[in-house]
Amino acid sequence: MENATGVVTAVCLSEKRGTEKTLQESVELIEDFGIKGDAHAGKWHRQVSLLSQDKVDAFNALGAGVESGAFGENILVKGLDFRTFPIGTRFKCNDVVLEMTQIGKECHTNCDIFKRMGTCIMPHEGVFTRVIHGGNIKIGDTFEMIGTAE
Repeated sequence: MENATGVVTAVCLSEKRGTEKTLQESVELIEDFGIKGDAHAGKWHRQVSLLSQDKVDAFNALGAGVESGAFGENILVKGLDFRTFPIGTRFKCNDVVLEMTQIGKECHTNCDIFKRMGTCIMPHEGVFTRVIHGGNIKIGDTFEMIGTAE
C-alpha cells in the first residue's frame, strides 16, 4: 500500500467520557496509554480516536455546524480517509506511532448531533488506535500512513 499523508487540523481531549472534547494547542501521547489528560487513555485498544477532517467538512456542508472535538475525536486530519485503511495500519506524526485497532463504534446514546441531524459520522467514520510510540502532536503537523503492523 502506498504511503499517504495528511495534515493535523485539530487535537482535542476531555477529562470525562461521553463529553465533547476541547481543542488544545498540542497533546502529549504516552506509549501504550493514550493522550495525557484524556478520559479514554488507558491500557486498552481505543486509546486515541482519529477522524478525517474531510468527512467533518462534508457533514458540516449539510448544516451540522460541528466544531473540532464535537464527535469525541482526539485528532482530526485533513487528507486521509481513515476508513480506507485496514486494522493494523500504522500512522506516524513526529515521534508518535499509532496502530489502528478498530473502525467505527456502536453509538449507545443518540448524541445531540444525532438528535439535530438524524445521523452522526463518528460511529462509521471514526477509527481507534493504540500508541506504539509516544511524543507530541500539534495542529499543522504532518500525519503519515507508514504501513501495517509487522
